[in-house]
Amino acid sequence: MKTFKILFTIVLFSSFMTLNAQQAAFKVEVIGKGEPVLLFPGFTCTGEVWSNIVAELSKTKECHIFIFAGFGDVPAIEKPWLPKIKESVVTYISANKLDKPTLIGHSLGGTLALWMASENDVYDKIIVIDGLPSTGALMMPNFNSEYIVYDNPYNTQLLNMDDISFEKMAVQMAVGMTLNTSKRELIKNWILKTDRETYVYGYTDLLKLDLRTAVANIKAPVTILGATEPYGLETVKKTFQEQYQKLEDYTIKFADESAHFIMFDKPDWLLNEIKSVFE
Repeated sequence: MKTFKILFTIVLFSSFMTLNAQQAAFKVEVIGKGEPVLLFPGFTCTGEVWSNIVAELSKTKECHIFIFAGFGDVPAIEKPWLPKIKESVVTYISANKLDKPTLIGHSLGGTLALWMASENDVYDKIIVIDGLPSTGALMMPNFNSEYIVYDNPYNTQLLNMDDISFEKMAVQMAVGMTLNTSKRELIKNWILKTDRETYVYGYTDLLKLDLRTAVANIKAPVTILGATEPYGLETVKKTFQEQYQKLEDYTIKFADESAHFIMFDKPDWLLNEIKSVFE
């Protein structure tokens, strides 16, 4: 009996340590009660990006709001960053016995949701906000994920960039991501607060990930909510249709006069579209 207690204690302690190691890949805040909804932010963003959405959803749903390692005040982890994030979220769902959760993701978070759903049919619904199966294919002609590596001149330049130059870049990026001028400072500060190696190598992970074929495996219904700016509706529509052509069950809608952060540019539209998915 004594031996059994010792073994049980060892197993329990080992399980506790494993779970905490997995959770080190992110921080989670849980608000509300009801069916589980996991909310994944975009690259560099904190859970604050979901404030308006959570205020409404948490009235009837159990909202799990994630902040990934290296973003906000969450300590960085070793690379490969994105695969560790995905594996840790899957473990979190299992450890907390979350039955058929809905995944909502913005940008990187949307791609993460697609990745998870392409590997396991345990999700109720997927909502992707201005995210794509392959960010690399969007940015590079003749894209081949095998050519995306950590050690490249652009990454070296970013790692060695002085703080003033990096802030100037962050300002320019924030301007292109939202038409809401009052939110650009927030986006810029999220970028500046991000761990520099996570910013560089984590984004490399995202560029390398190509789910254009894998989305064919997704069984859960997918709702895609895209932004039209700065490229215009026709260009954006063509890009989304090309990237999602192998996804069988999806609905796609576009927010007029909105840049990447639809939650800042068209908050009421976005909230209504998300709520309609649950009706």
